[in-house]
Amino acid sequence: MNKIDKKLHFLLGKVKEECKKVKNLSDYELKNKTNEFKRRLADGETTEDLLPEAFAVCCEADYRVLGMFPFDVQILGGIALHLCYLAEMNTGEGKTLTATMPLYLNGLTGKSSILVTANEYLAIRDAEEMGKVYEFLGLSVKAGVTRDTNEHLNNDQKKEIYAADIVYTTHGSLGFDYLLNNLVHSKEDRFMRELYYVIIDEADSVLLDSASMPLVISGSPRVQSNLYGITDFFVTTLVEDEHYIVEDNKVWLTDKGIEYAQRYFRIENLYSKENFDVLRHVVLALRAHYLMDKDVDYVVTDSGEIVLLDKSTGRKMNGMKLRGGSHQAIEEKERLKLSQEQRSVASITYQNLFNLFPKMSGMSGTIADGKDELLEVYHKQVVVIPPNKPMARKDLPDKYFKTSEEQFDAVIKETVKRHNTGQPVLLIASLISDTEMLSKLLVQENIEHSVLNANNAFWEAEIIKEAGQKNVVTVATSMAGRGTDIRLGSGVKELGGLCVLGIGRMNNTRDERQARGRAGRQGEPGVSIFYTSLEDDVCEILGDDFLEKYIEKDKHISKRRIKKLINKSQKIKSESSVFQRKNAVDYDSVMQRQRTIMYKTRNDLLDGKSLDENYLLSICEDNIKDFVKSNKKLDSYGVHRYVLDNLSYRLQEMDESTKNQKDYLIQYSKMTFNTKKKSIGDRFSEYCRLCTLRALDDGWVEEVDYLQQLQAAISGRSSAQRNLLFEYQREARISFEDMEKSIKKAMIRNILLGEVSFGKDNEMIILYP
Repeated sequence: MNKIDKKLHFLLGKVKEECKKVKNLSDYELKNKTNEFKRRLADGETTEDLLPEAFAVCCEADYRVLGMFPFDVQILGGIALHLCYLAEMNTGEGKTLTATMPLYLNGLTGKSSILVTANEYLAIRDAEEMGKVYEFLGLSVKAGVTRDTNEHLNNDQKKEIYAADIVYTTHGSLGFDYLLNNLVHSKEDRFMRELYYVIIDEADSVLLDSASMPLVISGSPRVQSNLYGITDFFVTTLVEDEHYIVEDNKVWLTDKGIEYAQRYFRIENLYSKENFDVLRHVVLALRAHYLMDKDVDYVVTDSGEIVLLDKSTGRKMNGMKLRGGSHQAIEEKERLKLSQEQRSVASITYQNLFNLFPKMSGMSGTIADGKDELLEVYHKQVVVIPPNKPMARKDLPDKYFKTSEEQFDAVIKETVKRHNTGQPVLLIASLISDTEMLSKLLVQENIEHSVLNANNAFWEAEIIKEAGQKNVVTVATSMAGRGTDIRLGSGVKELGGLCVLGIGRMNNTRDERQARGRAGRQGEPGVSIFYTSLEDDVCEILGDDFLEKYIEKDKHISKRRIKKLINKSQKIKSESSVFQRKNAVDYDSVMQRQRTIMYKTRNDLLDGKSLDENYLLSICEDNIKDFVKSNKKLDSYGVHRYVLDNLSYRLQEMDESTKNQKDYLIQYSKMTFNTKKKSIGDRFSEYCRLCTLRALDDGWVEEVDYLQQLQAAISGRSSAQRNLLFEYQREARISFEDMEKSIKKAMIRNILLGEVSFGKDNEMIILYP
């Protein structure tokens, strides 16, 4: 037993001792423990000091309210979650009940305690079911999402949600709320409390599979580019390996491709600053054509819209768009009407979002496989919690086939054979297209079945619950109904339990373990078999030439060789995903550093930090010095133009004879500054603060949008054998310095040229220049 396990078991012993004591308390005495714990925390005790007693109280409340007393392994899991480990607990081991203990303990602190889960259904279900326990013990609980995804919560509703002791929500909602909370214009509009403790359900899916997908809030539309059509046509004229190379889910131009592009667009240097837009659109078109596949990465709806697919879930991501023009490039490729390209106003990845929590923990049935990466990226250790009962599921060896036709044929035969005995069968595929194919084949066999494509978490949960009943056949993507227990119907145990048939080798072993884990919960019988072929999605990595050689030309290949090739493909795919995620961390850390600086400055301003007037005048002076320095041949027209654009809408006569242009402008700015101060009076400080906030927001929106585009465009530089991350960091640093300058110019313009009026309740209304 290692050091961590010893600590967990030692604390488990302490909790069990306390459980004996609280058993005899009346309901009133048990509820009153919450007030006692809060008092003790206020007097200087820590959550670690309270852990044995608080866990015992929560266990007893779980039993009295829900009729379920946590097993020892669930208490162990709860301790691991409180100590901020990532806990692996097998599917069906009761992770929902496990979370009640650490959430109750951290909810006592008066700081935010949040559990994020995979979808709205689970967040609402768990807040309602487990909420009864917290409410019994005197803590408040809220769900941060609504049943109707089209219903938007307003700031007051969100404030009420995040003020609760315990919040159940989804990772997407939490991420967007964090970004929106940092876009408000007054401190009264802020609705989130400081981040403190979080438990991430299905943590491997969030921290690994979805980690590098950024959450982006779009704002005002940008001027629509006319380069999509011309660059789309250009990339269709390119020859692979001669003009461009595709490798590890990246695409870039070769030296020959760059020369061809420069001739085609009649430019001298594709990578010069003035050709940034052309380069960006070429890269977008390359990626749309050679990295994004229809019906795998996106679908085209009947109304002519591009809807993205979440590859890890197969779920349609309605309303989500790719950033930085990628969406429009796909629309151009598919010959659809281009949607309006939006500016990115704010952005964050899950990796950075969850690293903002001082206390972060997570749980999943399959997280141990990613333990090395999780330690490196999040500095988190994985603890494997043993099952309550020994596992009785039989995981049969994978079956290997050359073609998908043989593969699907074998799956259907196995389904028919088992269905004829009455045994329930759950067919799990990674791709939506595979679930549709399985459904067609089952219809041909006259087998009634349900198909779940991860489109509606609410009714899928209801259907998946029934997947363990006699004679039931269910076809699902790997994520459909995840988090919902499949209970066996009467007589099913005798038939061998639920049979899970996996179609196609998945991107990593975690997804496969997740699929197998749908059967054999809590020591019940079950069986799982995976059917794989050389036409599985992961085998694309072997290359079209290789697959054509063996499949289309009907060349013999041994089962042993097929097995070796499929395993090798999965290993390469898995390693490639790890590399991409680490790469995304490095790229996003640049944005994270800038975001931290900007959000801190913004919060200081919202909280009423006043700006020193001498500091504002010194900025004004610096702006003028920069202007004079960059305009060597400055005449009186240029000086007057600067005054009208930056200092005052009315030119006032001043004695120019004794002044050079720089001194004249500095003196003029001081005069207009004092005039403005007099006209506004005692609220001048508030006025300067609001003007600065506006300049800050405008500058940051431009920066976020530029960095989004830069990351896309810079991937086209691979052929130059440069260090791409270094290039990105360098460009980002330059653009941050440029943004600082433009914010300082905008601040002074806003202050000197802004028009002030006062609304109801004497609210200051500013018309900005």
